[in-house]
Amino acid sequence: MSGIVVETIVRPERRISGPWLEVIASNLDYHRAAFLWKCEGLSDEQLRQRPLQSSALTLLGLMRHLQGVERAWFQRALAGTAPDFFPYRTYLTPAGDEWFDESDPTPARGVYEDYLKACEESRQVFGKVTEDLARIVPNEEYGDTDVRFILEHVIEEYSRHLGHADLLREAIDGATGE
Repeated sequence: MSGIVVETIVRPERRISGPWLEVIASNLDYHRAAFLWKCEGLSDEQLRQRPLQSSALTLLGLMRHLQGVERAWFQRALAGTAPDFFPYRTYLTPAGDEWFDESDPTPARGVYEDYLKACEESRQVFGKVTEDLARIVPNEEYGDTDVRFILEHVIEEYSRHLGHADLLREAIDGATGE
């Protein structure tokens, strides 16, 4: 078995027109695949690297975070269920935010499989939680929002962290891409 955690990723085509929910769903899948593309071909050790001196970010830490984004927004906020978060080791930042501790011993392959599972769980509830886009969802962070805002926020999370992933990947092995 190779030491590569994320094998070849084929990014799906995005819908750029058509029904809004189909465009959103395809863009979510595109961003999910784009993140994994940034992790493609790397080992456990490489995914754990902190290549930027000014940051503790790692690709594996971002993967842990994005599984949490999927479960928190799709399952907890939109579906109103209690997601089954994997018990990754965390710590509190100086700002009081919870972040994933890179000393967590979970193998990168396990984190990757958990991330894939979280994305699939989101796809499974997508149709039901988006039946009423104007439905108001209580939100401690932003105040009450509608479903559209939450969907856009998940895309915003991916967009922000894809930028981080670009920098991390280039610093790890020089690989660049769109």
